[in-house]
Amino acid sequence: MGPLKALGGTLDSPSAAQPLHSSLKLLVIKADHSKSHGGPSISSPRIYVWAINDRMCKIGPMTIYIYTVLVRPFGQGSSSNSGTKFQSFVGISKEGKDGLLWYRDIGRYGSGEFSMAVVQANQVLEDQSQIESGPFGTFVGVYDGHGGPEAARFVCDHLFRHFQAETQGVVTSETIQRAFCLTEEGFTNFVSELWSTRPQMATVGSCCLVGVICQQTLFVANLGDSRVVLGKKVGNTGGIAAIQLSTEHNANLEAIRHELEDLHPNDSQIAVLKRGVWKVKGIIQVSRSIGDVYMKHARFNREPIDAKFRLPEPMDMPILSANPTILSHPLHPNDSFLVFASDGLWEQLSNEKVVDIVHSNPRAGSAKRLVKAALQEAARKRETRYSDLQKIDKKVRRHFHDDITVIVLFLNHDLISKGAVQTPPVSIRSALEH
Repeated sequence: MGPLKALGGTLDSPSAAQPLHSSLKLLVIKADHSKSHGGPSISSPRIYVWAINDRMCKIGPMTIYIYTVLVRPFGQGSSSNSGTKFQSFVGISKEGKDGLLWYRDIGRYGSGEFSMAVVQANQVLEDQSQIESGPFGTFVGVYDGHGGPEAARFVCDHLFRHFQAETQGVVTSETIQRAFCLTEEGFTNFVSELWSTRPQMATVGSCCLVGVICQQTLFVANLGDSRVVLGKKVGNTGGIAAIQLSTEHNANLEAIRHELEDLHPNDSQIAVLKRGVWKVKGIIQVSRSIGDVYMKHARFNREPIDAKFRLPEPMDMPILSANPTILSHPLHPNDSFLVFASDGLWEQLSNEKVVDIVHSNPRAGSAKRLVKAALQEAARKRETRYSDLQKIDKKVRRHFHDDITVIVLFLNHDLISKGAVQTPPVSIRSALEH
């Protein structure tokens, strides 16, 4: 066998490894060129690294050889610092890019497997997302920005950190809500610091959808109109049901307009219909978000922000809220998978269609498959071929569809019921630009 590719370098043989930690075991997985399995040949096999025991298995046309080796962690040079925090590794995971589409076909997290994909439509990608998995459980975030990318990026940088600090191993609705509150306070302070040089930051905001799996409970917290849908097995029929778990905050929903009217009984213009779309104060569709401080604090609703954001009357109370709707859902063995996505997906595909696509196809590539289905539907609505849509560059692409982020979590109930956490920890966030 030729040199093994491991952690960004090569090893001539397993014995050549010089470990920093004798307990660090990695699996080197080599794709075989042989055509004896009846499948296509592999012209340039990729080598992946994962954890734990010696074994050999076959996956389709590939023979997977797994060797236990000890290697020097990538990027640590010759340092012998045993306290180093390692980069995470994510199973046999194909990551790739196809034009404006970025994807990770399959990977492992604490309670099973995941698939992730993002497609850009705006000039600057306004969606951000992350998966964090460790001893505490699993944290998933989808942040759909508007008015610019800054709020979504800020949330991606700070919300999980606040969550970790607040929970300290004990996850409750209250600790999640506190993490949201601290993130909102931090972004408001950020806008204040930039007010004299970048006042437009007051008009930037982000929807915020979070899922936390802790032991056998799923917590869902949401601001805005991103959505998480559960794929649930229907008895022993082989069927699957789509169950929406998140509550959305969009003025197009009658319940949200009633909520706004109850909070602002003296404001007849709290929800305004403009060109067939209901908007809060005729300006913004979502009623809850991180950021959008021009709709929360009177000191930001004034010049020099653009006139289209300034209210004609004084603001005597916040119009938008950063208080998330939080749900706790006890996980059941029939709960098969979760689809977290920004509204760009749900504008094109129904809950039922999304769940059916995931259920009816292999796990690998699930998120990418959903994004492509949404793009095909967006093209159909505009009487355009999908192949032609793919040729349209960012910014112009926004006339056809929004930025779309999809994360699919497959639930392994053997792991969940035992409270087991797969190692090593996982920490992934989507790229700033695709």
